[in-house]
Amino acid sequence: MTIRACQEADIAAITDIYAHHVLHGTASFETTPPSSDEMRRRRADILGKSLPYLVAEDNGSVIGYAYAGTYRPRAAYRDTVENSVYIRHDRIGRGIGKRLLDALIRECETRDLRQMIAVIGDSAHVASIHLHERCGFRLIGVLASVGYKHGRWLDSVLMQRALSTGDTTPPSVRDG
Repeated sequence: MTIRACQEADIAAITDIYAHHVLHGTASFETTPPSSDEMRRRRADILGKSLPYLVAEDNGSVIGYAYAGTYRPRAAYRDTVENSVYIRHDRIGRGIGKRLLDALIRECETRDLRQMIAVIGDSAHVASIHLHERCGFRLIGVLASVGYKHGRWLDSVLMQRALSTGDTTPPSVRDG
């Protein structure tokens, strides 16, 4: 398995991976899977902000992806990102998420980003919570019953991890 930068040709596989999670899971609070064109637009938005978008590939097939997106649009948040990690449903539980998230963290640190936020759909999503703990995240809080999907109320679990020097030094000067 290799972790590499996402390419345009990966969009179809990414769309399929995400569609499965939208339709069958609670990691995403979307209820209708976005089209390939929409996923292409989302990827372009991430890359247009010079943020990392990675895929895990095995034997020529994309089996997972991860990216860091803008946490919030206001300028003071420019050094904080929110991560997303999705694994192909038939490859979950094999360490792919850990490798992707570790690589994503490293990529964010090379960009002098300072904080990473995880917004985990569903407090029952223990595997994702444990993945983030293993990657150095700490629990910040739980927003109780903020989403409704698959016939039940869902929490959002907030976790956070410092990147690089975190809040111990000022960020580099950037526009914004």
